[in-house]
Amino acid sequence: MGKFIIKRVLSAIVTIFLVATITFFLMFLVPGGPFLSEKAPSAETLAALEAKYGLDQPVPVQYVNYMERLIHGDLGTSLKKRGLEVNDIIATGFPVSAKVGGIAIAGAVLIGVPLGSVAALNRGKPLDNIIMVVATCGIAVPSFVMATVLMVTFGVQLGWLPTMGLSGPLSYIMPCIALAFYPTAYISRLMRSSMLDVLGQDYMRTARAKGLSQFVMLFKHALRNAILPVVTYLGPLLAYTLTGSFVIEKIFTIPGLGSEFIGSITSRDYPLIMGTTIFLAFLIIMMNVIVDIVYKLIDPRIKLK
Repeated sequence: MGKFIIKRVLSAIVTIFLVATITFFLMFLVPGGPFLSEKAPSAETLAALEAKYGLDQPVPVQYVNYMERLIHGDLGTSLKKRGLEVNDIIATGFPVSAKVGGIAIAGAVLIGVPLGSVAALNRGKPLDNIIMVVATCGIAVPSFVMATVLMVTFGVQLGWLPTMGLSGPLSYIMPCIALAFYPTAYISRLMRSSMLDVLGQDYMRTARAKGLSQFVMLFKHALRNAILPVVTYLGPLLAYTLTGSFVIEKIFTIPGLGSEFIGSITSRDYPLIMGTTIFLAFLIIMMNVIVDIVYKLIDPRIKLK
């Protein structure tokens, strides 16, 4: 286990380095700059701003300087949010996104796993068909469409829920449902497929022949093996959701990391683009490592190499 973790950490460092390198050079391939807007500054002002932030230097020199700061954990200073460090922006926005995303993921797992299991146990029956129709709709409908429908229905027409910000517990309902709808549907289908495969195994037929109840068969014998594909899916899903759904945060005006990322792209805030991209890559890698370890805990037969 120790060798595996060390190997994955070294691999993570290389991956983050590649992500940072590719993102850095792609930014400078896009025409325009952070200080160009509808009211363009004078040539003297533009030159002074670029000199202040080191953008007047050749791109390779800027890259070396940025990587030196990155090694020391410094993600730079935002070009648009004057005086704010990227580290501080991430530290402020991530907890907000993580809270909304965490609630959404918890709901998706707590609803999706039982629904998929019930559908598998009732294969071909009306209940199975209903669950699969709902799950298929959940996969087909984008999150921003669900968010819009929820906002118009419960926020505008009925006026039951607030449509902007996170002013109280009720403010979390619509964003969390919009975020959780697709993962719930996907987990349901994934769990149904996996559960059907497990229920057809020899040891399940033996348990059924012994007269064990469906509840014991499902939760003591089948669920532990059937849930492995769901655990695999949760790794990258957690990373993406905890950093906030960019569109959902924009629709509901949530001050999370997702909205900061979108704002950084539209305003060409290079340090913030780099910082949020590297942070997301770090989370995805770490979640995949955690998933591998959880795999081992769920099924000791799995060998980590």
